[in-house]
Amino acid sequence: MAGLDGGGDAEEGATHARGGGGAPPPWREQLTARGLVASLAVGAMYSVIVMKLNLTTGLVPTLNVSAALIAFVVLRGWTQALARLGFAARPFTRQENTVVQTCAVACYSIAVGGQDHPPLHPSSIRRLPSLMEIPTDWFFGSFCAGGFGSYLLGLNKRTYEMAGEDTEGNVPGSYKEPGIAWMTGFLLAVSFVGLLALVMIIDYKLTYPSGTATAVLINGFHTPHGDAMAKQQVNGFTKYFAMSFFWSFFQWFYSGGDNCGFSQFPTFGLKAWQQTFFFDFSLTYVGAGMICSHLVNLSLLLGAILSWGVMWPLISDLKGDWYSADIPESSMKSLQGYKAFICVALILGDGLYNFVKIVALTIKNLFDSSKLKNAKKGEDMPVLDELHRNEVFTRDNIPSWLAFSGYLGLTFIAVIAIPMMFHEMKWYYVVIAYLLAPALGFCNAYGAGLTDINMAYNYGKIALFILAAWAGKDSGVVAGLVGCGLVKSLVSISADLMHDFKTGHLTLTSPRSMIIAQAIGTVMGCVISPLTFFLFYNAFDIGNPEGYWKAPYALVYRNMAILGVEGFSALPQHCLQLCYGFFGFAVAANLTRDLCPPKYGRWVPLPMAMGVPFLVGASFAIDMCIGSLIVFTWHIIDKSKAALMVPAVASGLICGDGLWIFPASLLALAKISPPMCMAFRSTN
Repeated sequence: MAGLDGGGDAEEGATHARGGGGAPPPWREQLTARGLVASLAVGAMYSVIVMKLNLTTGLVPTLNVSAALIAFVVLRGWTQALARLGFAARPFTRQENTVVQTCAVACYSIAVGGQDHPPLHPSSIRRLPSLMEIPTDWFFGSFCAGGFGSYLLGLNKRTYEMAGEDTEGNVPGSYKEPGIAWMTGFLLAVSFVGLLALVMIIDYKLTYPSGTATAVLINGFHTPHGDAMAKQQVNGFTKYFAMSFFWSFFQWFYSGGDNCGFSQFPTFGLKAWQQTFFFDFSLTYVGAGMICSHLVNLSLLLGAILSWGVMWPLISDLKGDWYSADIPESSMKSLQGYKAFICVALILGDGLYNFVKIVALTIKNLFDSSKLKNAKKGEDMPVLDELHRNEVFTRDNIPSWLAFSGYLGLTFIAVIAIPMMFHEMKWYYVVIAYLLAPALGFCNAYGAGLTDINMAYNYGKIALFILAAWAGKDSGVVAGLVGCGLVKSLVSISADLMHDFKTGHLTLTSPRSMIIAQAIGTVMGCVISPLTFFLFYNAFDIGNPEGYWKAPYALVYRNMAILGVEGFSALPQHCLQLCYGFFGFAVAANLTRDLCPPKYGRWVPLPMAMGVPFLVGASFAIDMCIGSLIVFTWHIIDKSKAALMVPAVASGLICGDGLWIFPASLLALAKISPPMCMAFRSTN
């Protein structure tokens, strides 16, 4: 595969995809009823899990590999169960596996939103015959939650009040309470428009590293060697899933009150506990730490130490000097303002640097590709395997007339529907967004193919500031938040689709079956995600900065919109200087990582990861680092066993703890409280 180190092994996986030379099944046979049922089950389960992550810390690890494992487990178990009962079952092919993966990921991605994560460099992809041999450092966390934990939740009244009712730009009435009907309608209006530029895969031969990795995993599953090792993973997943679920159930009995239970265990003493430094026994975040790279986890811990260990205690001591001692710390004019705006500065510095870098890299690569194509025209002949993949991939392509007419139809619906939901969002704002979407989507999809970075949230942040300033004081906050979600969705879909199509290209899956699966999964997600959100919203205290369900990015995004309306006048005293410093640090850290040799650059912390604990606290960073420590120790003891079992164990921990949220929510809605409160106090 051109442009990919170790690409011959990806080619080998594609050869296996044909089953030793046989033709792949027709696209209609790749879409099966059992596959859609499995997609619904996997997508719904992961929607609950990622919604919990969104509404607690806003940090969601990349779960595609975990979803691939669960999809394989569900369908392989289905076919084996039918065989034992004496029923003839259709063979489970890698094409069906790819379609199920695409549909399930499309479903829960609505709950996640776009992802900003560090790049997976194409050169790191090497021989990976199955999931078992993937290094843990491949998988990074995404540092921006989906709309339910950011721009959509930022519209509600509670976030409006937390931002300060007397804050300039945060005008009375500039909020909209969550509702299943309008949230579902908004998601349906903005989630189906994406650029389908197959030229990026066939002509430009972009690697789309995550899509390639998923394809190699699926190809590896469907070999005798991969099947044998997958059985070990299934056993490991089942064991740790059960352990995680029952541990969460056990913890529930001791959490009957504020600051009660194992989640408030003062591991390092009460003084450290007051500054959020403790292990909260959250197996979800331990599992997430096992999936995320060591660099991400250590960056989180560094950010926690810098903020909760140093800065916030020092700024608190300046109460009465830097800010009034009479206002509560939750006010944007007090300590909470420093927490929120310094976090915003880190996010914007990191995002702006990566945005400029990816755009420059995209332009340079397009220019170089054009020159190379003209210079070598007719010299390079594609290998037979690549010709076969290209032929399969283009045979069932989507007709251009259908794509263009669908885009125009969906644009027309959005131009009418979105201003009806939000009167602050003028119809011409929507028209401009849809006119710019193809160009922005192409740039984002091309950049994602080169670097594995989906920059959709950075495009959304730019739109947020532009629309907030354009709409003015009375409408700016709502227009900025809605515009951010609209542009993010339009731009993100293109990159997500291209990752899926890269997987399909390497597994010989029809693009027609994949686009249909993507559409079905998106419809599922547009219905399941609002229902899941309201299960949490009605059962728990969502958005409480002192509680477990902090949903920190709701306040961050609203404050960004206020900045867009009012400028720097919204900042507390001396906060602007601190924001300048952290913005500069974010740019300098990224620049240092890119310019230094890899052996030094890999030690530079990730600014966006450092920013997450500024608002959330240090406890989850400790959970994540414990996950890293487990992986590190396991690799020292038995490297091959760790490479095989880490993804399965991490998936089990995440899914077990995450799935307990469903019965816990039902108990909370039924007003059934835990019977005991386990709390700690000083003997003095």
